[in-house]
Amino acid sequence: MHNLGITITGSGSAVPATSLDNQRLTELVETTDEWITTRTGICQRQLALPSESLSVLATDASKQAIAAAGIKAEDLDLILLATSTPDDLFGSACQVQAQLGATKAVAFDLTAACSGFVFGLVTAAQYIRTGVYQNVLLIGADILSRWVDWEDRRTCVLFGDGAGAVVLQASISDRLLGFALKSDGAQNHHLNVGYAGSSKELLPGINVTKGAYQPITMNGKEVYRFAVQKVPEIIDKALFQANLNVDDIDWLVLHQANQRIIDAVAQRLNIPEHKVISNLAHYGNTSAASIPLALDEAVRQGKIKPNDIVAISGFGAGLTWGAAIFQWGR
Repeated sequence: MHNLGITITGSGSAVPATSLDNQRLTELVETTDEWITTRTGICQRQLALPSESLSVLATDASKQAIAAAGIKAEDLDLILLATSTPDDLFGSACQVQAQLGATKAVAFDLTAACSGFVFGLVTAAQYIRTGVYQNVLLIGADILSRWVDWEDRRTCVLFGDGAGAVVLQASISDRLLGFALKSDGAQNHHLNVGYAGSSKELLPGINVTKGAYQPITMNGKEVYRFAVQKVPEIIDKALFQANLNVDDIDWLVLHQANQRIIDAVAQRLNIPEHKVISNLAHYGNTSAASIPLALDEAVRQGKIKPNDIVAISGFGAGLTWGAAIFQWGR
């Protein structure tokens, strides 16, 4: 008999040791601490050194999650790495699998930018509900500092590096209560790390492109408008699927992009401030890492307790957005 439910049994997180606060940023670009904090809520961010890799950050977060779940790396059946910044364009999940010694696990990357963790959670859930896999490690990790234009003051103040992970296990009781996912490629141009290719003639009449990627470009106004409109809607959809209403939510953990977005979404949903988890003041926008990083911190601080109902929502490039409602713990 297959256990078709899902429980989230452990979490972990990791950030690089190097910190860059707003005051130091003013030495780099024309800005002020006051300007950054009032518009974004961000005070500092952690940056990966050239010697640090995405796979090492992801592995550190994973080890904590595996320990918290009370299992061993060898018990894992599947490792999902949600990232837009792999160390290798072919993917980094297999490196994490090797570093963990998760010899039984199949591993692959999943790319959905800042929505990656939510998309990954739903993906992992399908493998568990169909009875294929019992123990799944889901990681959200990004090193966006690699892809930031450090001369663009509109974007360089926003991003930071980090990793967060959770272990999902098959169970008799299902703790994933509802979810909803959406994409709108028509709005793709608002947020990109675009391919920048130059034409190269191999032979007469045969041209290829050789290139790299441009740094992050973003239309902040449009992304703000998109998030404030679409995120409350998608959380409502997930709540409807879970047969719950807003008052049932104990904690709201949104993608940590901007404090103004978090505040606006909470207000639209009528969720009081004391239920809203926010840690972007310390980390900035860590893309796919932001939700699991905030979740893990809140769990370790004793805020999020077993059986609490948590609503999470990710939103970002694609454009993609999604929400999931779950009960924490076994």
